[in-house]
Amino acid sequence: MNSNHNTNHNSAHYPDYHLHTEFSSDCTTPIRDLIAASREKGLTEICITDHHDEDFPMDTGSPHDFQLDFDRYFPALCALQEEYQPDFTLKIGIEQGIMPSTCEKMSGFSARYPMLDFIICSSHVVDGFDPYYPAYFEKWGEAPGYRKYFEDILYNVTHFADYSVYGHMDYILRYGPTKADNFDVRDYLELFEAIFRAILDHGKGIELNTGSLYRGMDFAHPHPTLLKLYREMGGEIITFGSDAHDTVHVGHAFAEGAELLRSLGFKYYCTFSKLQPEFHML
Repeated sequence: MNSNHNTNHNSAHYPDYHLHTEFSSDCTTPIRDLIAASREKGLTEICITDHHDEDFPMDTGSPHDFQLDFDRYFPALCALQEEYQPDFTLKIGIEQGIMPSTCEKMSGFSARYPMLDFIICSSHVVDGFDPYYPAYFEKWGEAPGYRKYFEDILYNVTHFADYSVYGHMDYILRYGPTKADNFDVRDYLELFEAIFRAILDHGKGIELNTGSLYRGMDFAHPHPTLLKLYREMGGEIITFGSDAHDTVHVGHAFAEGAELLRSLGFKYYCTFSKLQPEFHML
């Protein structure tokens, strides 16, 4: 591994690589406000990752279509990237919602947008249902609904590799009827082992997503047992992401997240440039 120990990153101010702005259909935070908040918190680098879910089904109950206006988004971020150099590093990313039905269609996305530094691949919709809404669990039930969600992730990572890290891998636990109270990794172990094997075989990574910690859960995504499994299987590529849609939660609980990662045997975290990981000591 070609590790890059970048001393520009203060250990208490890990770069936030999962942030949403006014360009996401579910967010109204002005991008300049987000940058200002990041700088006030001592961050010297962030990556904007606004939502794009191709073929997002509008009958899920969501008022948002999660379609990103690329003609506005990329020129705006490129201009800001230039404006804030060299004192502040703004990386250009996207959170790409993926479903089995869109894997093939989206596989050439990064080639069309060479300004991209980073792509989060996320599962938001399963068989036309968004687990954010109760209708998903009314259809599947809790444990079968979890299994179906993880089966979709396995399909995605097996058939899609145009991304940098897989986002909030157990996102569904935020919205289950009993959250993670009845979640036991052992019930899905064969799925997660296959998921991580595909991720590693493709040279991809995962994120530590702290968004669940300010949404009423007591662990970041993915669950510590999944982080441990990923590390034991050889996983090293991992980014920090707050999933913030506001200025308040930028960099939320990253110091505690770093402690957790170190306790599980991680030595590095990653930033990305032109879709290539750069390794930094935790």
